[in-house]
Amino acid sequence: MTEAIPAARLATSDKAGAEVAALAESALAVTAGAILAYRLFDVAYAIDLGRAEASWARIVRTGSTRGRLTTTPEKAVAFGVPPVALALGPITLSLPDGPLSATATARLYDFGVVSIALRVPVAGLSWGVFTQRLNAVDRAVSLPRATDLWTPLLDRVRQGVGDALIRPMPSTLEEDYLIGVANAFSEPLLAEALPARLDLIPLLSGEQRPLSDAARRDLLRHRYSYYTDDLVVLTWDRAFIYEPRGDADVIDVLEVANAQLLEMRYYDELLDAELPRMYDLVEATRRRWPLPGARRFADLARRLYTIVAEVTELTEKVDNALQVTEDVYLARIYAAALDLFRVPTVSAAVDRKLSIIRDTYTALYDEAHSSRSELLEIIILVLIVVEIVLAVVR
Repeated sequence: MTEAIPAARLATSDKAGAEVAALAESALAVTAGAILAYRLFDVAYAIDLGRAEASWARIVRTGSTRGRLTTTPEKAVAFGVPPVALALGPITLSLPDGPLSATATARLYDFGVVSIALRVPVAGLSWGVFTQRLNAVDRAVSLPRATDLWTPLLDRVRQGVGDALIRPMPSTLEEDYLIGVANAFSEPLLAEALPARLDLIPLLSGEQRPLSDAARRDLLRHRYSYYTDDLVVLTWDRAFIYEPRGDADVIDVLEVANAQLLEMRYYDELLDAELPRMYDLVEATRRRWPLPGARRFADLARRLYTIVAEVTELTEKVDNALQVTEDVYLARIYAAALDLFRVPTVSAAVDRKLSIIRDTYTALYDEAHSSRSELLEIIILVLIVVEIVLAVVR
């Protein structure tokens, strides 16, 4: 018969286990890694990347590179149109415990998005301090006064690329993302043991108070590993990456997914504003004098067709920004990121609104055709009446 264990002994055992886990976590240090803070802006209808490279070299007098995934074969995963990467130089972040140096870079996507990244190198920090620094960086780049940080960087990009921005627009939509990267720990770790050795919840949530078990499970739900010693954990606005080989392909994939979300949000809001305007224009056209109605309906139909063509062209560019064919691991991460960021949901909303505009275009075209037919019938009747009158007069 098994001896019953008193509750007091169980509590003491649990407490001891928690203390052991805390000691094991404090003993681990991130010996090499980085904190990446992203801010993405929708700046134009499109960007001429070739002209942007030439303008940047002429005005800023520094080089640029075309983005590609570093370790994945191009036939497996590749950019539809490789973005242009620009170096913006070092900057200083103001943190509560003192200034912190970071390196700023930018990427230009042909569908009109500029992604600016701040990279803070990390070395020799305990896991707890690494988490605290990541949260401090997040607060420094997310506060309202952080516009003083991002706006000059974006202005530098705008000035450097010159007239490469096609139909530029004010940046009213933004997306941000935060990534903690660990390339090496003070001792080797396997991916399956890492969540048990390290508390990832404060890093993934930014919360200081303990979370419920359900919330913890939800935060750790999107976990992916390919080798035994790498790990990717995704959330809505943050990610943790353990990558001993220093590969940046997962980081690039997450950036593209955020850029797609930003652009789909822009077209969703554009069509939200266009639909009421379209209804008002259709109603105003119908209220006017009916005789030249065919021309007005045709003009309005052409305007709607132009909107549909432009949005369809750009959304296809966004959908093809990254082409995943053979790399199953990156494909899983890319699909999970798109789903987590709700890109398919926003894209479906854009498609529904485009369908409404297409149906309206078809109805207007039919109405214009009907108006022309009615006008021709009236002209024929008038001619017949004129002929009859002339015959009677003679």
